[in-house]
Amino acid sequence: MSYKRKKLWEPSNEWIKNAEATRFIEFINKEYNLNIKGGKDLYRWSVEKIPDFWEAMWKFSGIIASKPYYKAVEDLSVFPGTKWFPGAKLNFAENLLKYKDDQLAFIFQGETKVSKQITYAELNKTVSRLAKSLKEVGVKVGDRVVSYIPNLIETPVAMLAGAAIGATWASCGAELQPSAVIDRFSQIKPKILFTVDGYYYRDQVFDIRENAKVVVDAIPSIEKVIVVTYASEGKCDVSEIPKAVNWEDFISKEEDPPLEFEQLPFDHPIYIMFSSGTTGKPKCMVQSAGGVLINHLKELILSTDCKRSDVLNYITAPSWMMV
Repeated sequence: MSYKRKKLWEPSNEWIKNAEATRFIEFINKEYNLNIKGGKDLYRWSVEKIPDFWEAMWKFSGIIASKPYYKAVEDLSVFPGTKWFPGAKLNFAENLLKYKDDQLAFIFQGETKVSKQITYAELNKTVSRLAKSLKEVGVKVGDRVVSYIPNLIETPVAMLAGAAIGATWASCGAELQPSAVIDRFSQIKPKILFTVDGYYYRDQVFDIRENAKVVVDAIPSIEKVIVVTYASEGKCDVSEIPKAVNWEDFISKEEDPPLEFEQLPFDHPIYIMFSSGTTGKPKCMVQSAGGVLINHLKELILSTDCKRSDVLNYITAPSWMMV
């Protein structure tokens, strides 16, 4: 028996005309005097002219940098280990916070049916306030800031605040047991830990403050613990967690403090991710700020045709990398 194949979906001419990939093709045709006509041609060019493709992606996506690169890549034959966009200085958080208007940046919907929202204007101010407080407790370029927390709005706020001042971020979801968190974070000697009083799962509350205490006791490099209230009524009690302070008490009271973004090399480490740990302790995988930034822009703009008016939905814990 033969089956006739049926397309699940086919873009309309209007969709193709307005697609970001179409705009990108028009851009590179003009920039490089090409005659690329569609996706297959674009793919072929991207793998045959790798430096040109990534330089075009940099320009097309509008990456903010305080110093320009002098070439897209030093030597493609050196793998791994070649330098991408040498000479460039930029800040990961500055690029993510370039909008400061009243459009929504995050919408949080918890299992408790509680929803929170934050605009780009509010996000910028909140990140600035938190970055100021982190600098005041001694966080500097290269320090590790980590979280043991669910996927709340405060989670990316903490990441952005750390990134703004040059810190490197790593995260574990609140559902992990202390031993799993210790196996990961003890390798990277974090200075600051963001955590939470608890989380909800299937209408049950799981208080993790005791777990957080175990983690802090096991990792002496942690100098300060900032606790977000999520599962408690009112401000949660953090007295049993060493070096702990509530988020509300830690974040600067200044409404909109100035924020000077640290300008760093393209390959400055932004994230430390971890393998699953099935063959011993989880292995650390360091991701560069510029690499993550330009790859995300490429995926969102070209692969998913994401525009500012669109909404991306993530239902996951911060223990996992989603692609």
